[in-house]
Amino acid sequence: MMSKRDYYEVLGLERTASDEEIRKAYKKAAVRFHPDRNPGDASAEASFKEATEAYGVLSDAGKRQRYDRFGHSGVQASDFDGGNMGDMFSHFQEMFSDLFGGGRSGRRAPARGQDIRVETELSFAEAFTGCKKEVKVRGAAACDTCGGNGAAPGSKPETCRHCGGAGQVSTQRGFIMFSTTCPSCQGQGRVVTEPCKDCSGRGATVKERSVLVTFPAGVDSGVRLRISGQGMPGPNGAPPGDLYVDVGVREDERYERDGADLIVREVIAFSEAALGTKVDIHMPDESVIEVDVPHGTQPGTVLTLRGNGLPRLDRRARGDLHVFVNVRVPKKLSRKAKKLLAELDSEIAAS
Repeated sequence: MMSKRDYYEVLGLERTASDEEIRKAYKKAAVRFHPDRNPGDASAEASFKEATEAYGVLSDAGKRQRYDRFGHSGVQASDFDGGNMGDMFSHFQEMFSDLFGGGRSGRRAPARGQDIRVETELSFAEAFTGCKKEVKVRGAAACDTCGGNGAAPGSKPETCRHCGGAGQVSTQRGFIMFSTTCPSCQGQGRVVTEPCKDCSGRGATVKERSVLVTFPAGVDSGVRLRISGQGMPGPNGAPPGDLYVDVGVREDERYERDGADLIVREVIAFSEAALGTKVDIHMPDESVIEVDVPHGTQPGTVLTLRGNGLPRLDRRARGDLHVFVNVRVPKKLSRKAKKLLAELDSEIAAS
């Protein structure tokens, strides 16, 4: 009979190894030799069992102490009997759940439907004020005849006989119980024996539908909105996916935007620039804001009205309104106008 290798040697450890070092060494060995990753390799399976046995002893403080004092004779076969198997399964399965999908979670959640992505365009005014708009979506929708479960009227999906409705089947290798998706029901836990004729048992048909989407005030090009549950229906009545709407905003020659700031450009007469005036700014929401232009305003002056720009999506204070002022200079002047301007220029120079 072949003698057993030293458990520390099996895991490549020193006898002073910490609990965390033992755990990491075992995970490394298990990943390397796991039967699911080495199908049909008897040597790998034997190494996996050997590493599992070593970890079962070294990870338990009491067993490790006896092993360190007496070697293999200090760890009796009874340490691996049915009385301790439950705890070992629980411990190992917790470790492997993130590596191999094991565990005792029972029936897995039904696979949800696929997401749908569409694009839509808003006017500048719609983006400024926010709006509700119907978006056309073409894709699979729950079958009206069977309600999305894929079964013919008068029947219903039956519990999968292969997995008993769990959606998973379990196999045991060594000390570990592994769960995989049931091949008969694809993890749904039920099967359709009398398929709906209108959708051939798929639970969905292709059609065009309208979805009412709320676009928040201040939305901009490049924003993606998610509408939960408006994507493709899931298989056999599983939850639907989501609808993603990519927003584009048409340009408006009257306005520019810089984030949440709104920019408009106004041209005034040079006499208005000199004397001062008031201008009306027509906003995208059809409101009007009166802006005071002070006397002596120079070309290129920017007048800023705080909080009169676009709403921010994060609900912070609105952006600002920036009015860029330009001065209109006449290209042609009458003799009288030239004379008056010359007199004005002399008066200004003398003042």
